[in-house]
Amino acid sequence: MPDMNDFNRAIIDEFRANGGEVGGPFEGASMLLLTTTGAKSGERRTTPVVYLPDGERMVIFASKAGAPSNPAWYHNLLANPTVTVEVGSETLEANAVVTEGEEREQLFDRQAAIHPQFTEYAQKTTRRIPVIALERKG
Repeated sequence: MPDMNDFNRAIIDEFRANGGEVGGPFEGASMLLLTTTGAKSGERRTTPVVYLPDGERMVIFASKAGAPSNPAWYHNLLANPTVTVEVGSETLEANAVVTEGEEREQLFDRQAAIHPQFTEYAQKTTRRIPVIALERKG
């Protein structure tokens, strides 16, 4: 089985080659490429992420498929909330804002209604899955 870096690299390459469209397990899903700056390393890292459109915002979920820890990209955007987002064939800068309370609940519930596996992810872990709004800069 290929490691996660190889898996993500293949999705990133397919995304960029096809104007934001990918096949396989993510076919038909709203997907973006999130580039964060490493909290410790300062290195830029790109990760494919499923998102929920919310008006002008794009909402992402630090689910890590229900793993016990948050994904590395989440820690990076907490330290450096200015991120680069590739959606479709557009590249933009955004501010990452962690949602809280009722807003977080409503956004998570909307995503789970579209993609039921998010309910499974929440049930698999004891942590509260962070919900992050990406707000376009400028």
